[in-house]
Amino acid sequence: MQPAFSDFRFGPHFDVAVASRTGCGPAPRAENQDNFVVIDFDGRACHLQDQAPRRLTVPGWLQGHGRIAVLDGMGGHGHGREAAEAVAEGLLALPPCASLEELTGHLDALHASLQRRFAQAPGVARPGTTLTMLELPAGGAPLLYHVGDSRLYELAAGQARPLTVDHVPATAAAMAGKLDEAGWWRQVHGQHAPQIAQAFILGNTFADPTRLSDSLYPLGANKLPSWLGQLPDRRALALRGDGVYLLATDGFWSCTQPETFVGSWAHLFDGCPDAACMVGRLFGAMEHDPPAGLQADNLTALVLRPLPRHADETALPDAGAD
Repeated sequence: MQPAFSDFRFGPHFDVAVASRTGCGPAPRAENQDNFVVIDFDGRACHLQDQAPRRLTVPGWLQGHGRIAVLDGMGGHGHGREAAEAVAEGLLALPPCASLEELTGHLDALHASLQRRFAQAPGVARPGTTLTMLELPAGGAPLLYHVGDSRLYELAAGQARPLTVDHVPATAAAMAGKLDEAGWWRQVHGQHAPQIAQAFILGNTFADPTRLSDSLYPLGANKLPSWLGQLPDRRALALRGDGVYLLATDGFWSCTQPETFVGSWAHLFDGCPDAACMVGRLFGAMEHDPPAGLQADNLTALVLRPLPRHADETALPDAGAD
């Protein structure tokens, strides 16, 4: 397989690696409609253009600020690859954002502008793409922005814990009180169905299940059931120093028993010295020991590994100390 891209400069805070491929197995998809974006602390960036990696330096980028994202274009709606590429290019043009309000404002504006752009293309139905991203402000907590059914996982203490809520019909049913926690978990994490209730550019069916609304519909504690309320789509994250954070598209759990396969990931990375090794292990498992019933789909995985922090030897004493 193509090796992971890992020559990024996120030190001394993070180690980052990413890989994307058309799929695994004897009959992969004909086209890779996934994408990713990495902008490191020096403004060096990488994404996919025409299914091939493109590297560039973002002019005027804020030193010490980072951005990472994965995207999964919706092939069933047509022009999924083009949609994911358009959003990736938009992320490269977005200025560094220090707050959720700033990030949300820029991304909602990008969503609306791309809707207008694709509406002008004759014969092209509105496409869509997932977007799961982390903004990494210098000296601040990572900021999550999530749309669709790609996921962010925290791998720590032998567990793989999802930090995002899938935007799928089962979530709409849970919000309407028609599905309890066990039923939601069984439908969303215990099996896989290629249905989506919201995507970037496409819009959402959360606001009105009978029609596709243009705007995005962020899910938060005021809309989600109480047992999902701690996982709003847009929030600041507190990262564990011993954790590993995986952003991935749904090709990794498009199988008969996704919960079992996902549950193996924390131990899959045991002994890995860096993020590149972790990405390699994950793709290696898909290639050489795939889960039962694996469906052909694109695969993109991005690992963010917090690096050990050391006390600042130049730090001044606490002003309140004797």
